[in-house]
Amino acid sequence: MTAALTAEAGRLLYASKHILGLGGGRAATRMSTEADLVSMIRHLLPELSGDCHKGDAGRIGVMGGCREYSGAPYFAAISALKVGCDLSHVFCTSDSSPVIKSYSPELIVHPVLDSRNAVDEITQWLPRLHALIIGPGLGRDDKMYYYVKDVIQSAHKLNIPIVIDADGLFFITQYPEVIKGCKNVVLTPNAMEFSRLYHKLVGEIGRAHV
Repeated sequence: MTAALTAEAGRLLYASKHILGLGGGRAATRMSTEADLVSMIRHLLPELSGDCHKGDAGRIGVMGGCREYSGAPYFAAISALKVGCDLSHVFCTSDSSPVIKSYSPELIVHPVLDSRNAVDEITQWLPRLHALIIGPGLGRDDKMYYYVKDVIQSAHKLNIPIVIDADGLFFITQYPEVIKGCKNVVLTPNAMEFSRLYHKLVGEIGRAHV
């Protein structure tokens, strides 16, 4: 759960295409690629030893969770724990906090998204995190745009890898300049979200050249 994860993401995705047969390779090629993929994953995962402390295997934050959507941030945070991450933080609204806590006692839940100093409450934790996920269950309240923008800028200054999903992509589609110049950002759109991003960015570029 370090910056190396972002650096390897492209290679992992490329390799997985061949494993699934999407790259057009033959069976032997897929077997070789699968071995390479396993090797890369092993390289990314930290070795466990008696000298390890809680948090050494990864500390992630999830920014999302509101009254209507409490499941998405839970699944994002608990999935990180299930694949080996040590600590998972969820930064959500106060009314979604009890619900998310009830799903699992393993998560560290911060009911701060609807507070006046939400950005400060989140950014004070950023130096302790290895990666940040923005968007699951975030909601589309207008004020969230300012929170998303400020948190992304703070994480970017600390070189923290960011994954933007769900409602986070909604804000990025409206204001793509927020991630301009950010290299450690991974967007995870579904088909509809990709379509919106494409028409917003490529469509505007195309019209500019007409």
